[in-house]
Amino acid sequence: QVQLVESGGGLVQPGGSLRLSCAASGSIFSIYTMGWYRQAPGKQRELVARITGSGWPNYADSVKGRVSISRDNAKNTVYLQMNSLKPEDTAVYYCNAHHAILGDDYWGQGTQVTVSS
Repeated sequence: QVQLVESGGGLVQPGGSLRLSCAASGSIFSIYTMGWYRQAPGKQRELVARITGSGWPNYADSVKGRVSISRDNAKNTVYLQMNSLKPEDTAVYYCNAHHAILGDDYWGQGTQVTVSS
């Protein structure tokens, strides 16, 4: 069992930056691929970025060049640095822990990000 707690969301002006954090507990953090997803009102949840246990990232095309995902396995934490934020980035952002072989898939409770002037 993995528990995930996100933090760092809030209101930011267009062009601003936010850093989201997701603290994990309850299992061996380093074996999980960690991801950030988002869901805007009326839309499906979508992948923003994910990072393997060994640190290989990949990003959705919509955020490439503006977003950076990283992890600190010693702190059981994954981060999402978001720059040059746009109003269309407004959504609830969810942290995910995934392990395909174990069949594990865990979600945090989400943190709201609002980009507005």
